[in-house]
Amino acid sequence: MLKHLNYIFLVGIASITFACGSGSTSSNEETIEEVEIMDSETETETMELQSAVAMISGASGSNVSGSATFTELENGKIRLVVQVENLSEGEHALHLHENGDCSAADATSAGGHWNPTDDPHGKRGEDEYHSGDIDNMVVGEDGVGAVEMEVEGWTIGDGASSDILNKAVIIHADADDFTSQPSGAAGSRVACGVIQAGS
Repeated sequence: MLKHLNYIFLVGIASITFACGSGSTSSNEETIEEVEIMDSETETETMELQSAVAMISGASGSNVSGSATFTELENGKIRLVVQVENLSEGEHALHLHENGDCSAADATSAGGHWNPTDDPHGKRGEDEYHSGDIDNMVVGEDGVGAVEMEVEGWTIGDGASSDILNKAVIIHADADDFTSQPSGAAGSRVACGVIQAGS
């Protein structure tokens, strides 16, 4: 009888120990998962999206002023917002040029279109175009113009061939015909701004 009671007692202790051990393992696994989730969230928070800005001023005797902002998006594209004033009514070509240098009175110091892939000039989104080809900006009677778009293939501050930092935003006197080589027959450069890292 005593042996039988001892056996029942031992089986009971073993069952309790197993149950407690099992619960502890489950709790540990949940804790590890929570830590991993927190680490992942922290990494996401520390991956700051980059931005850049170009302050645009007149060239070739114009009084154009404004800005171009570039913001990295989570989808990998760059959001471009250009706002200018004191520009003549009509369409004006908008490009990125290879040198971040607006020192020349006619902005020729900015060099040609930014074209690291050595492609023909064209319309963005079609088969072939320069990395610096953007679009035409429509300006109203009030002299105010704006462009807002998401651009694929640009980066900010990573030093790659797609990096837009230290390039120049150029606004031309005329519209881009998206055909004439090498720059779309867009006329003189009436505004220029150097792209610099945002604060």
